[in-house]
Amino acid sequence: MDHIKAIAFDLYGTLYDVHSVVARCDEQFPGRGREISAIWRQKQLEYTWLRSLMNRYVTFEQATEDALRFTCRHLRLDLDNDACKVLCEAYLRLQPFPEVADTLRELRRRGLKLAVLSNGSPHSIGAVVGNSGLRAEFDHLLSVDPVRVYKPDDRAYLLAETAFGVTRSSILFVSSNAWDATGARYFGFPTCWINRSGNVFEEMGQTPDWQLGGLDELLPLFDSRGSALSRT
Repeated sequence: MDHIKAIAFDLYGTLYDVHSVVARCDEQFPGRGREISAIWRQKQLEYTWLRSLMNRYVTFEQATEDALRFTCRHLRLDLDNDACKVLCEAYLRLQPFPEVADTLRELRRRGLKLAVLSNGSPHSIGAVVGNSGLRAEFDHLLSVDPVRVYKPDDRAYLLAETAFGVTRSSILFVSSNAWDATGARYFGFPTCWINRSGNVFEEMGQTPDWQLGGLDELLPLFDSRGSALSRT
């Protein structure tokens, strides 16, 4: 039996649907929303990884705007400053996945400490969580901004261990991003990969301790006191 004292959640794509910006993209560029969102998200991730490798940190808001501008140039779309502002602000109002709110409340009821650990800035994380009405469910909203490097760098994951004040083996890290779950597993967190789309996990030398189809599937892993059941 393992005993998990706390859970750290990735934000983007795990708790909140990054593609909930599609409607706003469609408003600006009719019929192109899904295409824009897919490329925008991929470039956003690439820019965080590349900036970490180059030691050229910028805020998540800047990386997000840069990725959007690239996307529109790539797709030959005329993005003016007003449209850019509207679409970037849509990232502050992402929608949580349907099962998220009830799952977080039940985990807290069972006595678990919860945190967000995200590449987002303090402003971005606070806006997304606050706009969805879920701020009260978290003990900590942790941004990589203080260490100025993005996940999957170890310094980012260390933020959760420090904030919770318990050993990393007692913190379950939950992410829908396989690269993120891999980095967390190398750091020493027990990990849970939320695989909503039936994807294949990365071939980078690690596997998640649990693979689930949605956040609500976390609940059967814990008894009513918050004690974690054995790995599957």
